[in-house]
Amino acid sequence: MKLVYGVSDRPKLSQLIVYGFQQVLAIMAATIAVPLIVGNEMSTAAALCGAGIGTLVYVFFTKRKSPVFLGSSFAFIGSMTAAFAGAVSLQAGYMGLLLGALFAGLVYVVFALIIRKVGTHWINQLMPAIVIGPTVSIIGLSLASSAVSNLSTSSATGEKTQFAILCGIISLFATMLASTYGRRRAKMIPFIIGILCGYGVAAIFTVIGNKTGYQPMQIVDFSAFSALTSNGVGLSTFLSVPDFTFVKAFKGFHELDSSYIATIFAAYVPVAFVVFAEHIADHRNISSIIETDLLEDPGLDHTLLGDGIGSIFGAFFGGCPNTTYGESIACVAITRNASVATIIAAAIECIIISFISPFVAFISSIPECVMGGVCMALYGFIAVSGLKMIQRADLDVNKNLYVISTILISGIGGLSLTFGKITITTIACSLILGIIVNKMLSKDPDSRTDNDL
Repeated sequence: MKLVYGVSDRPKLSQLIVYGFQQVLAIMAATIAVPLIVGNEMSTAAALCGAGIGTLVYVFFTKRKSPVFLGSSFAFIGSMTAAFAGAVSLQAGYMGLLLGALFAGLVYVVFALIIRKVGTHWINQLMPAIVIGPTVSIIGLSLASSAVSNLSTSSATGEKTQFAILCGIISLFATMLASTYGRRRAKMIPFIIGILCGYGVAAIFTVIGNKTGYQPMQIVDFSAFSALTSNGVGLSTFLSVPDFTFVKAFKGFHELDSSYIATIFAAYVPVAFVVFAEHIADHRNISSIIETDLLEDPGLDHTLLGDGIGSIFGAFFGGCPNTTYGESIACVAITRNASVATIIAAAIECIIISFISPFVAFISSIPECVMGGVCMALYGFIAVSGLKMIQRADLDVNKNLYVISTILISGIGGLSLTFGKITITTIACSLILGIIVNKMLSKDPDSRTDNDL
């Protein structure tokens, strides 16, 4: 892939602001979804700020060589829920979030130290392209149902309507047309164009629906804007400090005991081992896009440190452990903008936006159907980029067929395992099965060696 902006390139400041905001829009839906799902008064603005801070930490540890944004990790939703469920108070639950992120981050640090000592050769043997490729595809395909569900849902009523689908399809088409036929500037911001087009149509439908009382046309939920002026217009209408996790957490510090700390440890640490595999898949994916092996330069130890410590800092402010985002990687692939400066701009914008109430309101008001349309393109690119990794594989060889088919079918089918409070996600299950099948059939006389694939 020929990049418009390479990793070390820096667009003009005005362009950086726009390109960075596009990255914000790409990761925004998933990042604020995690605190909404977990509940317990978690702040979406704080999660957005935490994602920005975590990303800056990641960029620092990866020496500005990896153009990936970190956002709230869905893999830890069960762990976060367990933290609140086992706490004696809400404040203690927030303290549990900080402890859990610390435990998970330390797992990454331990992995990084081991890899720095022994190298990454064993990872290349354990997870060659024939395993990682379809696993990356599953990351995109596993999100397909979410995109399609959002595509048909009205944010104003929560109902599925044909008008919502139309708005989502308009967003998708506008994104594709801008990316394919647009001029250079339009090709760099297809998601902004797609979202604005879909939002505009949805707003028109909503106005008509409100005037006529026809609910199927009511798409946009404008309540976030109404809340801004509910107490009058003033400085607080425009600026507000997010409800940071550490503020509540410190109030619950004295309520911790050894049994609760053990519960947090058991809820978070095993998940960190699972997310480690997804970390490798994401970095193999972005490596194929920028044509530089990030596992070698800056090195897997650096990416793990960035991800782990960035996750700790992100959770300190937003409560959510962070992880590298496939949506961010897809945005890089579609726009061909791999500039780390753009990622830095997006991180800074996330932090600033979290303090500006009208921006938070605008982002919150973007209809689910509009984001669903855009995400169809994002998730599709993730899936296709994974398939590109295995384009050299000989599918006439049984071993290759079985490895790829096992990963794809288990992933698309949604295979996952739960042991008490610990859940092994679909992606992790698919990857583990692929590794087992690949090693089990490694003696296939017709197959090439792992290094060939």
